[in-house]
Amino acid sequence: MPRLRPRVLAAALALASLCLASPAWARAACGSSGYAYAGLGSSNRAYGVATHLQTVGTPQVLSGHVAGWVGVGGPGSGPNGTNEWIQVGFSAFPGSSSSSLYYEVARPKGAPEYHEIASGLPAGTTRKVAVLELAGRRGWWRVFVDDRAVGEAVYLPGSHGAWRPLATTETWGAGSFVCNRFSYRFGSVAVATRPGGGWQRLTRHYTFQNHGYRIRRLTAATFLAGIL
Repeated sequence: MPRLRPRVLAAALALASLCLASPAWARAACGSSGYAYAGLGSSNRAYGVATHLQTVGTPQVLSGHVAGWVGVGGPGSGPNGTNEWIQVGFSAFPGSSSSSLYYEVARPKGAPEYHEIASGLPAGTTRKVAVLELAGRRGWWRVFVDDRAVGEAVYLPGSHGAWRPLATTETWGAGSFVCNRFSYRFGSVAVATRPGGGWQRLTRHYTFQNHGYRIRRLTAATFLAGIL
């Protein structure tokens, strides 16, 4: 959910109290009032991305949201610097001890559209999730869950052969400096080498992690991300 929705002193004091009560969080030194990410990005352009995504533990969201997702595009990635993306994964919000399965689409000059596929999912839930440009339909994308199409095909202008896929966790503090707690496992991350498929394990990539959120590589294309 890149920038899904665009008290500092009070929130900082609350976080300090929380960290004193929770040494593990204090060691992690995490916290952000805005967005923070930890994941992998493909070094090459591709036509889709897939992974076996698992919720590890119960997310604890103090403010904003957390998510683990795969997708393409992002803020400024559309025509003339517009926001354009498609992604699918798990999300969690304050007051919930479970996760939701969702996908999100941002079209140029439009607000991001969040679609909930399933809710009330317990820790340990695993789904194979993917976004893929369709064969024979240049610039048309679709979301897949457990190899079944979800929702309608989406036209994203200028997207054909233009984007480098991401597999990442995300947290948003909604303006309050908080340490949202979560962890996701990304298994056998793969990218599509042509519209419609041609799947290959992700090998050429870069890592990113900030605000105390980290990744831990398990194999070449499998990793954990979040509070580790």
